[in-house]
Amino acid sequence: MGTVPVCQKAIWFTSGNVTGLARAVPFSYVNQALSLRCEAKGGLPLRRSGLQRGAVRATLRGLIVNGMDKVRPYVLAKLEFFYDCSSPWTYLAFSRIEDVVKRTGAEMVWKPILVGGVFNAVNESVYEARANPHPVKGRYYVKDLRDWARFCGIEIGQPPVFPVRSVDVMRAAIVALDEGKLPEFSWATFRAYWGDLKDISQPEVLEEICRSTGLDWEQVSERIKTDEVKGRLRANTEELIARGGFGSPTMYVNETDMYFGNDRLPLVEAALAHG
Repeated sequence: MGTVPVCQKAIWFTSGNVTGLARAVPFSYVNQALSLRCEAKGGLPLRRSGLQRGAVRATLRGLIVNGMDKVRPYVLAKLEFFYDCSSPWTYLAFSRIEDVVKRTGAEMVWKPILVGGVFNAVNESVYEARANPHPVKGRYYVKDLRDWARFCGIEIGQPPVFPVRSVDVMRAAIVALDEGKLPEFSWATFRAYWGDLKDISQPEVLEEICRSTGLDWEQVSERIKTDEVKGRLRANTEELIARGGFGSPTMYVNETDMYFGNDRLPLVEAALAHG
């Protein structure tokens, strides 16, 4: 394979995209790949490296050989996740979406929305179905939800307040996004509402959620009243409607490939895996 380059720490691998060509990947690229937790394509024989094969097998999908002397990052797939914490099916999808991102190395873009605004604009039949549920379908709905919750390893009960006014908590999600705490905040919100059956529309419950995830409640309570945060939540909601969405969760792979619902996650993962 030739001599070890100046960079002392390097990983040698054979790319399936360039037959018979092997190149040393500088550790800066390896660190990038490690941070993305990408999966490898093809064989990855290691040479003169302290890392174990198993430790890097999931790191080099993001690297491809370009010519004889250049190595450039592989362009990863992009996943947009439009969601509202007031939906049980969204909770099911949320509980697994981060693992999907880890397995595929996708770029994750969180998009908090107000699902009631979506329903009002393009899916008003939801309200009729809630007001006059079909008894047979209704019984199966409860079973189906319980089956999915058991499968996902989460608890979904029947909140006494449903549907719930989620505007403040989803505005707070925008703040959590800015603070780098959106996943933690969303987990806490879903658990409070669907697991603990708390009314997440109440300020004291939202305060508890914020404090449990390390968010400054005083700052959050002020920011959710600002036109800037209100406008961003509204913009996300209107964007989803404009792009053909009609509920939560809605996911887009590479901007144009739309998927709706918790049960579409296997299709989302397959699409992400193909870049």
